[in-house]
Amino acid sequence: MRVMVLVKASPESEAGALPSTEVLEAMTRFNDELVNAGVLLAGDGLRPSSTGVRVRFDGPQRTITDGPYTDAKELVSGYWVWQVRSVDGAVEWLRRGPFDGGTEIEIRPVFEADDFGEAFTAELRARDDRQRATVAARQS
Repeated sequence: MRVMVLVKASPESEAGALPSTEVLEAMTRFNDELVNAGVLLAGDGLRPSSTGVRVRFDGPQRTITDGPYTDAKELVSGYWVWQVRSVDGAVEWLRRGPFDGGTEIEIRPVFEADDFGEAFTAELRARDDRQRATVAARQS
């Protein structure tokens, strides 16, 4: 199963504070473990919300709101996508992570094609497969 691992923002990350060399080294070691185990599929840190925008959809209307956003604990400062056997397996990996200081991380399973049942028709599955193949080819 794939899971998205969401690292919640902090006042420091929202202020644009960059991690120290020691933190970067620890995170790189952890990422090496994930890569070597075949768990890590993707991941990155995100810039503060002050550099982003939100788009709200209401019928044909689109409302654009520039950051920053006020509630840092509801924001994300980084993410991974992992391939694991279960959510419990993801928790076990996360326990090894180099986190401290009240860091909060959320793990959420990613929908897979079979989760959508009959609504995800053979034609839609084929189109989804083509899209994924195109994206993978562009990343190579």
